[in-house]
Amino acid sequence: MRSVHNHPALHNLKGQFIIASPALDDPNFVHGVVLVLHHDTDGAVGLIVNRALELTIEQAWSNISDLPCLVTGPLHQGGPCEGPLMVLHTGDAHAQFQTPSGISCTTNRNDIEDLVAANIDERPLKFFVNYSGWGEGQLESEIREGAWLIAPASLDQVFSLTGETLWRRLMNRAALMKANPWLRPEQIPDDPSNN
Repeated sequence: MRSVHNHPALHNLKGQFIIASPALDDPNFVHGVVLVLHHDTDGAVGLIVNRALELTIEQAWSNISDLPCLVTGPLHQGGPCEGPLMVLHTGDAHAQFQTPSGISCTTNRNDIEDLVAANIDERPLKFFVNYSGWGEGQLESEIREGAWLIAPASLDQVFSLTGETLWRRLMNRAALMKANPWLRPEQIPDDPSNN
């Protein structure tokens, strides 16, 4: 992987994954893959996309809404910072954050209810409690210290892969890019053994 000092995406990581390096020993982020939703000079906000909880959406829904719950699946631990329920989805409507790859995020209760009620076509939805946040210059400093690697994020990776599988695949991709810096990320398969 290219040096972060020369990495063009370091100036704005919105829509990128940051992948916890094996050297990162913060228990909040060990083997974590964070989708960066917002990044500017004031700091960054993201969600750990590969940390499912045992609690399901259906079990938590009565604390969120009086409407029927029409979706299934686990809640995810988005990070160590307390915050509202957040939902990743692929629609343009109901988006407080939107990445260049078409991943949207909403935190508004009414919008979340609308997304759930309108999900008859079963578009991907991923629900999160809490979030990950960094103050001014903090994330950049952690990247320069080697705590995080950067990789492009895709819809498939965010919504289909979970747990250690996503972290291992992205770490393999990062290792390939470091060994072969001339490779372009979009040409590397998610599972390099399938190449």
